Amino acid sequence: MEAPMTAIEMTGVVDEQHRLKLDQLLPIPGPTRVRVIILLPSEPEDWNESEWLRAAASNPAFDFLKEPEEDIYTLADGKPFYDQG
Repeated sequence: MEAPMTAIEMTGVVDEQHRLKLDQLLPIPGPTRVRVIILLPSEPEDWNESEWLRAAASNPAFDFLKEPEEDIYTLADGKPFYDQG
């Protein structure tokens, strides 16, 4: 009998070499064997803006933006934008 399993939902991309690359690090220590289930949309779809923002915010490639020297703007900079549409 197999031990109970825990599900972790994450997003990622399958690259040109058919490798799965997750958008963020797994929240489990390794090395350990896992079972992977891949869910694909039945037809191609565009990600909505909130999905793109969530993926970018959690991507370690942008961690440098969290450094204090990158924080160069304040609320006093620029003018507010009000969408009229």
